Amino acid sequence: MVDVLIGISILLPFLAAILCFLTGNPRGRAAIIVTTGILLTLSSLLLFQNLHGPYLYTPESILGLNVNSLITFADFALLFIILGIAFKLGNPLVILLTLLQIVPLAYFELKMAPHVEVTPAFYLDSLAVIMNLIISIVGSLICIFGIRYMEEHEHHLHLKKSRQPRFFFFLVLFLGAMNGLVFSNNLLWLYFFWEVTTFCSFMLIGHDKTEIAIRNATKALWMNMTGGVAFVAAIIFIYYNTQSMEYLSLQTLINHGPGLTTALLLPFALLCFAGFTKAAQVPFQSWLCGAMVAPTPVSALLHSSTMVKAGVYLVVRMAPGYQGTFLSTMVATFGAFTFLTASALAVNMSNGKKILAYSTIANLGLIIACAGINTPAAIIAAVLLIIFHAISKGLLFLCVGTIEHAIGSRDIEDMRGLYNTMPAVSRITIVGILTMMLPPFGALMSKWMAIESAAHIPWVVVMVALGSGLTVLFWARWAGLFVSGPHLKVFESEENEGFFAPIVTIFKGFYAKSKWKDPASIKVPLVTLAVAAIVLSLGVPWLYTSLVDPVLASYKPGLFIKPFETGPLGLTSGVGAFYVLPIFLVSIIGYLAAVIAAKRKDHRVFSAPYMCGEQYPDISQPKFRSHLNSWKDYVAANIYMQEFLGEDKISYWINSIALIILIVLFGEVLR
Repeated sequence: MVDVLIGISILLPFLAAILCFLTGNPRGRAAIIVTTGILLTLSSLLLFQNLHGPYLYTPESILGLNVNSLITFADFALLFIILGIAFKLGNPLVILLTLLQIVPLAYFELKMAPHVEVTPAFYLDSLAVIMNLIISIVGSLICIFGIRYMEEHEHHLHLKKSRQPRFFFFLVLFLGAMNGLVFSNNLLWLYFFWEVTTFCSFMLIGHDKTEIAIRNATKALWMNMTGGVAFVAAIIFIYYNTQSMEYLSLQTLINHGPGLTTALLLPFALLCFAGFTKAAQVPFQSWLCGAMVAPTPVSALLHSSTMVKAGVYLVVRMAPGYQGTFLSTMVATFGAFTFLTASALAVNMSNGKKILAYSTIANLGLIIACAGINTPAAIIAAVLLIIFHAISKGLLFLCVGTIEHAIGSRDIEDMRGLYNTMPAVSRITIVGILTMMLPPFGALMSKWMAIESAAHIPWVVVMVALGSGLTVLFWARWAGLFVSGPHLKVFESEENEGFFAPIVTIFKGFYAKSKWKDPASIKVPLVTLAVAAIVLSLGVPWLYTSLVDPVLASYKPGLFIKPFETGPLGLTSGVGAFYVLPIFLVSIIGYLAAVIAAKRKDHRVFSAPYMCGEQYPDISQPKFRSHLNSWKDYVAANIYMQEFLGEDKISYWINSIALIILIVLFGEVLR
């Protein structure tokens, strides 16, 4: 049964991707995407239900072909395709980085390594199942969202010929590659799926074929190829120092971690470096920010369930292997530094997608910091962050994409008062924001766990605490803009159907007389993710017991003292508690109080800022009385301090410090 589910999780998206590419009929393609999403979701749920403890599996053949040989052939074919693209782009750096993978890998396969298969090829445990659930459910919802979104996107671009077959080929293929990646135990197989995700991201970021899209896609390619070079180097170093293919089994490598020598610590450092590039950690963050030029489904998929999650997955997976080493401390420091600096950069942004990009980089940094802290409590925090970040961030990207299509802007200042014109989507967006910053939601609880587990590394505690404060600042500012009165007269409001309008709309039926005009392919992903963010936070004790707690069995076999205990109210530890249900009740009371207060508010459709009595008589006009009794225009907005802390002002210094941390990390490992 599990063997079949593994095959469905990996091969079905590959097959569906080919069908999407070959199908010219939009309805037929939509049916393929929806069916694939449903089957992947069911497969992931069945896998969760049927997996009891680690499961080892090595497929022997597909259609009579040896799988190991097939993977090797596909790996080199992919690298040569990338090399051809690099020559077409005329980019010497991409050419060099591709050759630095092809040549050593060919030498390894043909000269160094004996033709012995690494077994097991796949290793499934609770962490792999969690990742599979995220990829299959959140990823499928994003693909379904893309059906209608891409129609509108191409309508805005006035394309004569649709590129959707190509787009959905890579989007759906991404899901299969990610499932293969998180299941793989054979490092050579893992490397293949790793490079497939790199290639898919390049093709999707450059989908619109504009100059900036191609430039940013190329940047994403070379930065991730840097990680690919490190990955190949790690494989070769492992074999060179052990003279055994056995250590190319990731679990074997991890299990020998407690007795690490410098010879094996270096491959761990190289694999962590590959994870850093994939997770867009500083100084590699620019590729993920540049990816914002891609259509929203791409951004959502990269940030929530694929690509960047591959990076943090690898670092967290290997954590038991480098526990108690200098590498572990430096990984924690590097992750915490990324969390702090990316949060600081997000504070200075008004572009909604860039805020989401930097907050993603920050949260991935926090996950990596937890892996470096490397205690049972920290690993639990990392896993919970992976879950809640995937749901909330996927939701927020889809919301911003929907809003951008409606108002033609992704600037959060243009979203001021949007609650009046797009109440349903605004409410869902606010839900997504609140689940990222406030109790009792899972993201904040994970940060509480991270800070508590970092107590023995003071500088990490300081950076995580400061970064957490900055995240509250930019999230609260954004949520406040939605519910603020607009400074200027806005479009005619939709009828207000109450706070639970999005959920009510689902039960009324998508074709009932609802004021929420978006089609089902937009509504279902938004509502599902919003409900999941709330329900999973409310059900944290169950989530911890059924999904997260079993991860410790792989991380620390024989661990009898659990870092957290579950109860009817929430989670407790030796030094604190996070009572979910009482906080939920207080939040509901606070919400009801706010609703009562809101009923007494001034119901004007806009609210001009106070100008000391010198406003223009028609306050819908942004003017004030200036010198010589003249009228001057003004712009009312939040302060972003771009002139002091802008991206172009501090990125150089942030990247320089990050490089120093990496140099120290490798310097100490090589010492």
